[in-house]
Amino acid sequence: MQGMVFRREVEGFRQRTENAKLAIFTCPFDIAATETKGTVLLKTAEELKNFSSGEERLLEENIKAIAKAGANVVVAGGKFSDLALHYLDQLGIVAVRLLSKFDLRRLCRATGATALPRMDPPTAEQLGHCDVVELTEVGDAQLVAFRQKDSRISTVLLRGATDQLLDDVERAINHAINTYKALTKDARLVPGAGASETEIATRLEVAAAQCPGLEQYAIAKFAEALRELPRFIAENAGVRGSEIITKLAAAHHETGKRNFGLDLENETIGDTVTLGYLDLFLTKSWAMRYAVNAATTVLRVDQIIMAKPAGGPKPKENKDWDNDD
Repeated sequence: MQGMVFRREVEGFRQRTENAKLAIFTCPFDIAATETKGTVLLKTAEELKNFSSGEERLLEENIKAIAKAGANVVVAGGKFSDLALHYLDQLGIVAVRLLSKFDLRRLCRATGATALPRMDPPTAEQLGHCDVVELTEVGDAQLVAFRQKDSRISTVLLRGATDQLLDDVERAINHAINTYKALTKDARLVPGAGASETEIATRLEVAAAQCPGLEQYAIAKFAEALRELPRFIAENAGVRGSEIITKLAAAHHETGKRNFGLDLENETIGDTVTLGYLDLFLTKSWAMRYAVNAATTVLRVDQIIMAKPAGGPKPKENKDWDNDD
């Protein structure tokens, strides 16, 4: 859906407006409270009536000024008072409450509005624009939709039978969006399904055999650690890891099979480029760097200092005491 959708309800009676102009506030939509406490001495009922009507008049003038500025939708980050909703309904203004500052920020970006910290009338440049703002219903959920055809932000609406299914679909969409986002930074791809790790491990084993001294053992162990990733992938898919990893290692020693990886659908190995199993080079390289940094950090530790057990000194034993038995 082009625009933004929030699982909220409108605060007032007005539920739809077209060609909406939004005034977005990060504060509660109510009379501003004073910073200091004060005492008001009222002697008669007329003074009490004038005191309360004065606040109402100020709030009404402020809301009329917001409507005069062109706003027909008010979005606030706090509570709407009953009196403020009364005046908003009189002027035909839609009232929406969003508690999350991140939602307010995204809405400002989608509509081109500027969030105001105080309940002041906005200028023409501070107002946001939206084609339609309406309260809609999907299933049994009430949603407030800010629809805009030319918006840079879109909302993916998910529906499912269970919360677990929705969580899985949401996680898959997040992974897809993050993958596309990473592709815009670096479009290079490498063979996936354990093919890259197995090929690197194979070449490291050859390099370890040619390296003299104790360094060959460190290189060989590094190659052994890389072979664990295809094993984890196979075991998580319910395939016997030892057999398929042996086939994969043998294939990478042959010429022309450096792209071979796990084909878990057929429980065998295959050319991952042909099968379409590819990984991002950017993700793979940073994962390798973080793993190496973690391992080298642990190896740099020379001594582990442990705290003494808590508690005071042990009581002295009296040898003259009789045993319990």
